[in-house]
Amino acid sequence: MNFKGVAAGFAGVVTLFSASSAYAVTEISWWHAMTGANNEVVDQLSKEFNESQSEYKVTPVFKGTYPETLNAGIAAFRAKQAPTIIQVFDAGTGTMMAAEGAIKPVADILSMGDKPFDKSQYLPGIVAYYSKPDGTMLSFPYNSSSPILYYNKDIFQKAGLDVDNPPKTWNEVWDAAKKIKSSGAAPCGFTSTWLTWIHTENFAAWNNYQWGTQENGIAGPNVELKVNAEPFVKHFQALADLAKDGTFKYGGRTSEAKQIFLAGECGIFTESSGGLGDVIKSGMNYGTGMLPYDTEPQNTIPGGASLWVFGGKSDEEYKAVAAFFNFLSQTDIQARLHQVSGYLPVTIAAYEKTKADGFYEKNPAREIPIKQMMGKAPTENSKGVRLPNLPQVRDIMNEEYEKMLAGQETAQQAMDNIVARGDAAIKEASQ
Repeated sequence: MNFKGVAAGFAGVVTLFSASSAYAVTEISWWHAMTGANNEVVDQLSKEFNESQSEYKVTPVFKGTYPETLNAGIAAFRAKQAPTIIQVFDAGTGTMMAAEGAIKPVADILSMGDKPFDKSQYLPGIVAYYSKPDGTMLSFPYNSSSPILYYNKDIFQKAGLDVDNPPKTWNEVWDAAKKIKSSGAAPCGFTSTWLTWIHTENFAAWNNYQWGTQENGIAGPNVELKVNAEPFVKHFQALADLAKDGTFKYGGRTSEAKQIFLAGECGIFTESSGGLGDVIKSGMNYGTGMLPYDTEPQNTIPGGASLWVFGGKSDEEYKAVAAFFNFLSQTDIQARLHQVSGYLPVTIAAYEKTKADGFYEKNPAREIPIKQMMGKAPTENSKGVRLPNLPQVRDIMNEEYEKMLAGQETAQQAMDNIVARGDAAIKEASQ
């Protein structure tokens, strides 16, 4: 989809809704992209909120993948049929921020609730990503995540690898993947979801490499991509070389590769920490490790998604949203969400409770994504990535990666094409 004009399309429409009846329960809709175990969590949280009081009812509606959900929200808004709440992935943050008038800042909504709104209760590194430069919190950080490494311990053992010592650098990943393949321990050594988010955006932040100018778009809109620099080319050429004999197996543009790993086809897997629920549910004998790095790790950047609220709704609907977000912010709820899903707790109290309960002592790997994101103060290269058309730029990247993995072009050609095409798309969207 061409995202040019999305912000203008959003801002050019104003939709007014009224409460159905003074005597009826106020209903709000929540469009989301959660699948598998995480979809079950969405349904359970909605059910618990609905049963906790009698004034409001939230109805969750699955709308497909992250990009599909965003596109559905845009289309619904233009058709004056927008939901109350929509879950938007990190790549859509710039699009939503540019759509002033289409959305209502969550800080304003929470101020309408029965409890005073205190932004300081949320983890600062996550909140900053979903806030305006002046600090106004625009969306509710429902499921923030960080990419980590997963590995199949049974496959590691068959390949003669140390089951208690996952690879820490990318070179170690490549070597382990080759050993898994050559030993016959598994058909493939390594697979990954989200080559854009994990192997481009987080690869840059974690290694403190420049992804783009203007602090990757956070400092301004006129961004020029820098991903054809030597570290990126080297990394993707390694993936391309491993793909030639199936040592690396490409699954798809978003989370499709998860099924390859869960089926036992590959021994090593990089994926969102939010994918942990499905790995646990599979019954696999698994291990986890930090996202691999080149030299000295810096910090990873938020992934997952946040909850945005459309403008033009009634005060009663906004009060219902405030009640629901306050429900989700409860320490026990956030602690449970973090512990069962692998997503980060969005409140400091939930993190402290999880730590005080001894959860990380029994499950040390579950603290990995928090330490990755919060361990060091962000640099200009590691604050995050923000473009008004990041989904479109990611599509361009995926197109070139797929050509590269099919042997149609080298990594250098792919990255050069990404910069040329991506810069043109960014410039067009910024006009």
